Amino acid sequence: MTSLKGKKILIGICGGIAAYKMNFLVRDFIKLGAEVQIILSPSAENFVSKLTLSTLSRNPVYSEFYSENGTWNNHVELALWADLILIAPCTANTLSKIVNGACDNLLLAVYMSAKSPVFIAPAMDLDMYKHPSTQQNLEKAEDFGHFIIPAEFGELASGLEGRGRLAENESILNEIISFFKVEKKLSEKTVLITAGPTYEAIDPVRFIGNHSSGKMGFALAEEAAKRGAKVILISGPTSQKIENKNIELHRITSAKEMFAKVFEYYESADIAIASAAVADYAPKEIASEKIKKSEDFMTLELVKNPDILKTMGEKKTHQFLVGFALETNNEEQNAKQKLNKKNLDMIVLNSLQDDGAGFKKDTNKIKIITKNEILDFSLKSKKAVAKDIFDFAETQILK
Repeated sequence: MTSLKGKKILIGICGGIAAYKMNFLVRDFIKLGAEVQIILSPSAENFVSKLTLSTLSRNPVYSEFYSENGTWNNHVELALWADLILIAPCTANTLSKIVNGACDNLLLAVYMSAKSPVFIAPAMDLDMYKHPSTQQNLEKAEDFGHFIIPAEFGELASGLEGRGRLAENESILNEIISFFKVEKKLSEKTVLITAGPTYEAIDPVRFIGNHSSGKMGFALAEEAAKRGAKVILISGPTSQKIENKNIELHRITSAKEMFAKVFEYYESADIAIASAAVADYAPKEIASEKIKKSEDFMTLELVKNPDILKTMGEKKTHQFLVGFALETNNEEQNAKQKLNKKNLDMIVLNSLQDDGAGFKKDTNKIKIITKNEILDFSLKSKKAVAKDIFDFAETQILK
């Protein structure tokens, strides 16, 4: 396994039964050469021993702002020491405090002082995990730029079986190893990415749209930039934000605006990824005033929007072209037809039949399809999916 030699990892352990697994994870980090410091939430001490964790990490373990001898445990110094902060297991309580700015213990004070990337691995009972507040808080945490390592399906401490189990240590290790391992293989490349929905105006107030959040496209943009690429990101209306300075963001509203902006940059692109959910149709006429409700029925005449991806395939010269297919039935067959019909080099398939995939989710489950092969991936965070997509794309581009 890859070395983590010299990497400084700060682990925040919360009060859940899965906390015992951190003993083994700390040992694994140390074996890989990482330096580890640990902070416990107030209730975590009910589940794990400071002595055990201190022995394994070879460092003192902190849980209070002051040690027994009165020494102040400087939360700012601890936060700035870390190359990466991992909060695992992250309980519903701590997750809520993270996204709402509560700061009532040392772990939260360190978190709020952090400059380094933050990884969150939630763990709780299945009903707590799927509760709307928890799902919303996970989305908020990801919007902050944090990396979510999704809970897995399995047997829980309650005796029930479902999603809520802490990701296996191997999965957590692999996510963090992958984060540090990224090579700048795309430093000479320009990557063009479309993201989010398009809104097609009916009148000054109403529009035709879809539920795309843009999360997948923005994750792809961040991953490409992390690999050294210059990124042109063209996004429909979304609340997503960019972090990397190598991303040039252009916001548009309609399919026609996206079409124009794409072909402003397409010729200079080495890789083009069309992850936007572009509306297929738009109203033929846009009312200049708000349409008043008068009849029980209203007829709206629609016209076909320009097919951006098809046109990209027709105009392709040197670009490696990637499309997306969101399907509900005959998934592989429909995706392969789209691959061929639109002259793509690769298509990313996800199905609304898969739990955890699709619009607005923090996770996705994909298949990568080319003319010669099909690769199936497990459910992962969209940031991890973006990594899988570029890992494969690089094998095709950098031959």
